[in-house]
Amino acid sequence: MLSKSKAKLAGQNKYTFRQRVKRDFVLNKSLYLMIIPVVLYYVLFCYKPLYGVIIAFKNFSPNLGILKSPWIGLKHFRDFVNSVFFLRTVKNTIVINITNLIFGFPVPIIFALLLNEIKNRYFARTVQTVSYLPHFLSTVVVCGMIIDFTRDTGVINDIIALFGGTRKTLLGYPQYFVPVYVISDIWQEFGWGSIIFLAALAGIDQQLYEAAKIDGCNRFQQVIHISVPGIMPTVVTLFILRIGNIMNLGFEKIILLYNPAIYETSDVISSFVYRKGLQEFRYDYSTAVGLFNSVVSFVMLICANRLSRKYNDMSLW
Repeated sequence: MLSKSKAKLAGQNKYTFRQRVKRDFVLNKSLYLMIIPVVLYYVLFCYKPLYGVIIAFKNFSPNLGILKSPWIGLKHFRDFVNSVFFLRTVKNTIVINITNLIFGFPVPIIFALLLNEIKNRYFARTVQTVSYLPHFLSTVVVCGMIIDFTRDTGVINDIIALFGGTRKTLLGYPQYFVPVYVISDIWQEFGWGSIIFLAALAGIDQQLYEAAKIDGCNRFQQVIHISVPGIMPTVVTLFILRIGNIMNLGFEKIILLYNPAIYETSDVISSFVYRKGLQEFRYDYSTAVGLFNSVVSFVMLICANRLSRKYNDMSLW
């Protein structure tokens, strides 16, 4: 048997790299054709635009173009670090992301574990469908709902007034922006985020649960000793990715919710880049700020991956 395996391996090694690629393409032609749109998407919209990062180091002028604009080195980076907006935008970005990580990351995990314990499949599918729906709502619609609900005449203030509180427009006070943003984000994404954990739970060997029942484990003990360890690699992987994105926060929801009165806690790096780049037409400066943000995120991703590999023996690479 061993000699047959060696002979087969030797037969594979006699082909050159080009021949092996050609042979693999013939055998898996349909798979290669299916992946072409994905590759084109990343090449055209992710890798090709990287050429434009050069303007972060130039005094960019649309009339001169990217190559002919004068080179000024790290001036835009120094201007951003020394500006009054640096500490505010970085602090707000980190605070919102960490708050969302602490309160938002466990919710889809807990939801998936609870949903997995429901024995009535019809009821479970109904709950899943209802929980997924907010994810498919437009960001504009969601933000419109949030603004209406948090007005002094909105339903949230109706509840506050019912318990003796004072009516106030929540998005007019800086201290309320982070809770409103995080709670609405959890409501919108926890159902959709639970899909990957439900898939991980479905991959756990059911014989483990049968053995646990024979040993006298109740449902809670089965969750703690079988379900949670079974999805832990998925949890660690997603946690590392969340750490790597801790400096990234989309500007769409931010700019639809914030106003000058609450810039103190709502202005983040992405909204600052939006204002500088698209409203003030400072493309070079906004590109420098975005590049700074990406570099910091990349370093944090590397560090999180190394720490996870060191202490948990789990990592992305």
